[in-house]
Amino acid sequence: MASYHLSVKTIKRSAGRTATAAGAYRAGERIECQREGRVHDYTAKRGIEETFILTPKDAPSWAQDRSALWNAAEESETRRNSVTAREWELALPSEISAEDRSQITRQFAEELVSRYGVAVDVAIHAPHREGDQRNHHAHVLTSTRKLESEGFTAKTRVLDSAKTGGAEIEQMRGLWAELQNRALERAGEVERVDHRSLEAQREDVLSQGDALKAEELDRNPEVKLGPAANAMERREKAAAEREGREYVPVTERGAVVHAARQARAAFREMRERLDIARETYGIEREAGEGRVSAGLAALRAATSKGRVTDDVRERLAWITDRGRDRGGQSDEEQGRGRNYARDRLKSILDRDAAQGPQAAVHKLEGHSELEQGGEVERENRKPSVKERLEEVLNKPREKLEIEDAREVHSEKEVEKDHEIDREVDRDRGLSH
Repeated sequence: MASYHLSVKTIKRSAGRTATAAGAYRAGERIECQREGRVHDYTAKRGIEETFILTPKDAPSWAQDRSALWNAAEESETRRNSVTAREWELALPSEISAEDRSQITRQFAEELVSRYGVAVDVAIHAPHREGDQRNHHAHVLTSTRKLESEGFTAKTRVLDSAKTGGAEIEQMRGLWAELQNRALERAGEVERVDHRSLEAQREDVLSQGDALKAEELDRNPEVKLGPAANAMERREKAAAEREGREYVPVTERGAVVHAARQARAAFREMRERLDIARETYGIEREAGEGRVSAGLAALRAATSKGRVTDDVRERLAWITDRGRDRGGQSDEEQGRGRNYARDRLKSILDRDAAQGPQAAVHKLEGHSELEQGGEVERENRKPSVKERLEEVLNKPREKLEIEDAREVHSEKEVEKDHEIDREVDRDRGLSH
C-alpha cells in the first residue's frame, strides 16, 4: 500500500554538521571540505540509484560540480551556528517504476528551484537489502541561499520565518502528494496518498458518510522506529523467517508499529469485503432480485473472500446496519434493528463458516432445517425466502402495482428527508 512521507531537516553547524559531508554521503562521493580541511569519502556506499543537480538557469557552471557547490555554500555562511543546507526527505511509491520515481522526484526538485531560486542536489536510494524492500526514497539537498549568476546571494527567509515557513512546506507537501497520485494513476494503481493530517482526513470522509474509513483514520500517527530499533526488528524478522515462526517485535516501538500495521491491514480487508458486498447487492437488485435475496447474495460474496475473523464479522455487521435508512423509527426500534441486523449477520457468517457455502443456497431454495439435521415441523417454521418470493410473484398484478407505488412514494419521501438533512449539515459546516 502506498504511504506518504515528506520531512524537512536542516544541516546546522551548531549540531556539528556540514553541507559538504551531507552532499558526499547522500551521493556516495568523495568531497574535501575546504573550510574544515576534512575529507568525506563515501564512495563505498551502496544502494544509490541516481544522482543529479538542478540549478536556476543563470547559475554559474561550477554549480554542477557537487564538491564546488557545497564548498561554496559553506563559504557563504560566516556564523558559527549557520544553517548551511536544507534536506527534503521523500518516500517514493514502490508501486510505480524506477523511471516514474525518477520523474516525479525531478519534477519536485524543479519546483524547488523555480519557487525559491536555490540549488538542488538529488540522490535516489534503493531499499536497504535487509529492510523493507518497498522503502524507495530520495534525499533532496537544497542550499539556504539563492543561487544567481554571481554565486550564492540572499537567504531564503520565506522558509526560515515562523510565519511563512509552515505554510510554504505545507504547499510543497501537497505538491508531492499530487505528483505521486498522478504517477499511481498512470500505473493503473487504485491506491492514493494523502499529505493531510489524520484528523483532517477523518473529518473529510465523515462529511462524505464513509463510517468505515473514518474509523480506520481514528488512530495516532505511526511512530518512527529510528535506526537502532529498526535494525533490531530487521534482524528479528529475518530470524523468524529462517526458523519458520511468527515474527514477534522485540522493541517497544516495534510492537507499536507492528500493531498499527496489523490494524490497518484488517481495515483494508473489511473495506474490500464491504465493497464486494455493496457491488453484489447492486448487481442482484438490477437483475430483479428482492432486497432479502440480494442481501444474502451480497453476504455470501463478502464472506467467500478468504477467512473471516470474529472482528471482521462484528465490524462488517455494524457498518452495513449503520448505513441503512432509519427514517420514521423510534430510538427503541432503531436499537432493536441494529441488534437484529448485527446478530443476524453474525449468525449467517458463523453458520456459513461451519457448514460451507452450500448452506445459504439450501435456505434460498426453500429447504427446511429438517434437511440440515433438525426435526422442525413445517407449520411451526417461518416461510423460506423462496416461498416468500413465490407469494409475491403470485399476487394479482393490481395489488403488486399498488404496493410498488407505495414503496416508490416511501423511498421518495426518505430521499427528500435525506436531502434536507444534507442541507442542514452543510449549513452547520459553513457556520464554523
